[in-house]
Formats: sequence, structure tokens, C-alpha cells
Amino acid sequence: MKVTVIGAGAAGLMAAGQAAANGAEVTVLEKNDRPGRKLLITGKGRCNITNTDDIREFIKNIPGNGPFLYSALTRFSNWDLISFFNENGLPTKEERGGRVFPVSDRAKDVVETLVRFCTSKGVKFRYTAAVDRIITENQQVTSVRLNDGTLLSCDAVILAAGGASYPGTGSTGDSYRMAAALGHAIVPLKPSLVPLETEEEWVKSVQGLALKNVEAAVFYEGERAGTEFGEMLFTHFGVSGPVILTLSRTVAGLLEKGGQVRLRINLKPALSPEQLDSRIQRDFSELLRKQFKNSLGELLPKSLIPIVIKLSGIPEEKPVNQITREERQGLVRLLQSMTLNIRRLRPLTEAIVTAGGISVKEINPRTMESKIVKGLFPAGEVVDVDGYTGGYNLQAAFSMGWLAGINAAGESLM
Repeated sequence: MKVTVIGAGAAGLMAAGQAAANGAEVTVLEKNDRPGRKLLITGKGRCNITNTDDIREFIKNIPGNGPFLYSALTRFSNWDLISFFNENGLPTKEERGGRVFPVSDRAKDVVETLVRFCTSKGVKFRYTAAVDRIITENQQVTSVRLNDGTLLSCDAVILAAGGASYPGTGSTGDSYRMAAALGHAIVPLKPSLVPLETEEEWVKSVQGLALKNVEAAVFYEGERAGTEFGEMLFTHFGVSGPVILTLSRTVAGLLEKGGQVRLRINLKPALSPEQLDSRIQRDFSELLRKQFKNSLGELLPKSLIPIVIKLSGIPEEKPVNQITREERQGLVRLLQSMTLNIRRLRPLTEAIVTAGGISVKEINPRTMESKIVKGLFPAGEVVDVDGYTGGYNLQAAFSMGWLAGINAAGESLM
């Protein structure tokens, strides 16, 4: 079998290596001048390759059509992926929340391991090779045409050119255009795992501040719609970080409905209101002659103190021994429900993952082959599948790529 892989990302590299390992003659076409551009920036350059959750929990963490991946995850699981990297010379480690990273903490090593595996199996790479279209006859793939007009004949095409997020890495939506031209339905694209813009201007004064072990909750029209615990980050436009990215999928749906969407941040979720009040009283008792503005250094990051003082309504010059019980309890409520009004999501180009894409109804989940075009195997972000942060999206891409590669080479798993 002559297999052409469009895209040298997570799904494309895995697919290429597996197709070649199963006897296919494989060529990878990559529009960039090197492979794995988006992989290199995942996990802040550390590359969170997967998660150690069991398969049921894994699918729960892929709210965008997770059940579609049941076959792919069963055939090539997270543990299979970990074994794959370990056996190919890349040791891995597990961190908080079951997240798996390379021991080296370098995404570059992940890319190099995948490319080395591919080349060891005879895969050929062509860089700066942008594909214009996939050509078919009688709904069967026959060749691909490059932008320069070059025709490359093939028996199968693995379409793994990514989504529409982070276009600087090459994910400019080419896959959707090519799939639509062949008759595939494209579910409208939306950002998934994306930072949030807030109405409050004070966030600019604390941009770059990262908070750990906080609880962030989304409220819609006063009702709690989602809660996450972990790390977040203030930016010049609003908020980002793991808990915010995870909540962004919920926020996206709420914003579409209209109405008020608010984010409430509990800076001290490990303490009950009574415990936090006692903690503040203890701090105040040790600083009786201090002004309020100089009393919060043990409780809050320095840059956040002026914001909390302003929001509390307590005069900054007020001596702590004159702060009333009502003022102190108001401070407790503020620290455990700091509220931000969400204006909008950041644009799709800034999303970590694209939601939407080729409809899963038009792909055989057991083989990843298109139900519309024989010999076409979509895999990775181009498919309408998206998960939360934590290694779920990369595992989905690797599992889809593995399944597509095996079957494009003619090895049936049915």
C-alpha cells in the first residue's frame, strides 16, 4: 500500500510510523520546514503526552464526542502509548492529576522520538510541501496535489493536518477545506481550552500572577455551572491557566445562550469561612498597630493585595485593631468568592484545541476510515473530538493516528 500522510503532528507521525511498520510505503507531507511544530509548544514546552486515567474516566474527560474514541483507546490505550515511548528510548513520569510527561521535560524529545521511529520504519518526509487537494475517482482516493501542482499517487491518505488553533504552527484549517471538498460535513469550529476575557480592568495590574490551589467556579444567571480546582493565571485581558482552560468549554456554551456569566475565585478553598476568619484574626492580633494595607502579606501575593484592599471597601490606612467584625467577614467572603464578569472567549487562534471539525458520524470508529471516501483516514484535531487539559487531547490524537496508520496499511482490526 502507498500511504500519504498529510501533517507531521502527533496523529500524523504516529500514523505514519504504524503504517510503515505494517508494510506500507509511507510519505509524510508537512507544510512547515520541520515536524511537530504544535507538539513543541504543548504543556508549556514539556508535552503532557497522556493521562493515567482508566478508559471510562478518560472518555468522561473528552466531552467532545469522547465515546467515538472507545475503539481507538481500547486498541491503543494510554498505557500502550507510555510503553511505546519507553520502548523507543523516551522514559516518562507521572505527575499530579495523572498527567504523564517525558522525564526530560522536553517536548522536543517527544517529537524526535516519533520522527526516529518513523525513519527507522522507512517513512519518507517532504517538508514545505503544502497540499492543495486530495483527488478521488469513484469515491476512492487516488492521489494528492500539492500547491505547486505536483501530483503524488497513493492508495490511501491519512488526513492529519491539525485544527485551526495556533495557526503559527501550521494549523490553519487546511484539513477542513480538503475534507469538505470531498463531501464531508464540517461541524462548526469553536475554541476549546481557551483563555477568558473579563470586564474588570484591574486584572491588568496583576498580569502574570499565577495562583496555585485555588477553586474557580462558573456561574450562569446566579447558578453554579462548573467548578475546577488547581492553577490559574491573570493576564492583561483576563484569566488563563489550567482551571480556566478546562472551564472555558462550559463558558463557551453559556455565552452562546446569552445572559450573565461570572467566574468566582476562592483563593483559600482549603479553609472554611470560619477557619479563614480565625486565620485573619490571628494575623491581625500580631499586627495590632499596622495599617490594613500592611497586614495581608502573609495571606496574599504582594501584587494582589492592592486589589483586595480596593474591593474590600476597607480604608487602606485603617489600623487593623479598628477593623470591625462585619468588615472582616466581608473580607472573608471576598477572598473566597472574588468575582469576575466574563466578556468573551479569546479567539480560536489562541485556543489550545479546536472543537468542531469532520463529523464523527462520517468516520468508522473502528478503523478511522471515512464512510464517504474509501482510502481516506482523518485523524487528530481535524476530527470533531476535543477534551479537557491533562493529556486527553494528545492521547486522542495518538490513538486515532495509530488506528488510522494500521488500517491505511491494509491491516484490518474488524
